[in-house]
Amino acid sequence: MSDTNSESSFSNYGIYTIKDNIEFLLPNVTIKIEKIGDHVFSYLRRDAEDNIVKKIIPTSSSELTIELSPIRPLNYPARRAVHVYLDLETPIFLSEGSAASVFVLCPIEIGIFLVHEGHKDSLDWIDCEPLNSRFCLYGSPESGTLCKHASSEIVESYDDSIPFINGVLKIDIKNDLDKGLTISKIVFPITDNSVYYKNSKAIFDSLKAVLKKKLTLEILDVNSESIETDWVKSPTYERVESIKRVDMGVD
Repeated sequence: MSDTNSESSFSNYGIYTIKDNIEFLLPNVTIKIEKIGDHVFSYLRRDAEDNIVKKIIPTSSSELTIELSPIRPLNYPARRAVHVYLDLETPIFLSEGSAASVFVLCPIEIGIFLVHEGHKDSLDWIDCEPLNSRFCLYGSPESGTLCKHASSEIVESYDDSIPFINGVLKIDIKNDLDKGLTISKIVFPITDNSVYYKNSKAIFDSLKAVLKKKLTLEILDVNSESIETDWVKSPTYERVESIKRVDMGVD
């Protein structure tokens, strides 16, 4: 993007080179970056409840370059889960031997990265709808998996993402069982899915889900698949830890 100087609005993700002051307006959040010295900038984030985060950013030059991009929803309300539980508002029924591809909404957060000398360092992150950000437990209380929970809608295409709130995730589903079943939820480790952006929209790497038998159980086996896209790949913000595999039971 072009250099910015005293901009007062925000419309797109991307890289911004700041020579003076800039203000980003996001849902329920305002970010102000100001030059306060030859090689010093101030950073201020204010949310709708008037909570404030302040930082001082020394620089080696008279400019500051940041990247604002969608990131995986793993930081709020705390970094305790690597799995996402998408609760489908409209369940999907697959007859035996059938397959389908669907696009669903998946929550995002927004990361602010300091770009310098070929590096992108995490400066801050934002959840524009923190009241809808919650955990749930998939499985038994003794051995279940903690997940980031979100209600999800089925949409028509990648173009239907909700700027700054949700990205779009494509799921290819196949039923290898000898009977039809309804799928009402998808649980998967989102650390395997990169996020990409274009203007104000975000998309994820896709999922491949197969209904099949494992021993005596009927499960939904879910795996991530990289997509081919000319959208910009977001930097990684959250800490990535080793994760266990979760076998999704079928209700």
